[in-house]
Amino acid sequence: MTSALADRTLTAVDRCDRCGAQAYVRVVLETSGGELLFCAHHARAVEGRLRPLASHWHDETDRLTERAAVPED
Repeated sequence: MTSALADRTLTAVDRCDRCGAQAYVRVVLETSGGELLFCAHHARAVEGRLRPLASHWHDETDRLTERAAVPED
């Protein structure tokens, strides 16, 4: 997987491989190059086991706490 693909922004179409919720973390595995997608909850649950096996850990969970821009009247 190219770095450009691994770094692309996750969208609402990207779903967690565990529960189907919106994915905010993409993990690319070192050995196979396979990609796993996780919601914030499941990413935290598997991080200790998968981080050592990952060639890339793309985390967008900070988007969960961003405030939407509110237009001023």
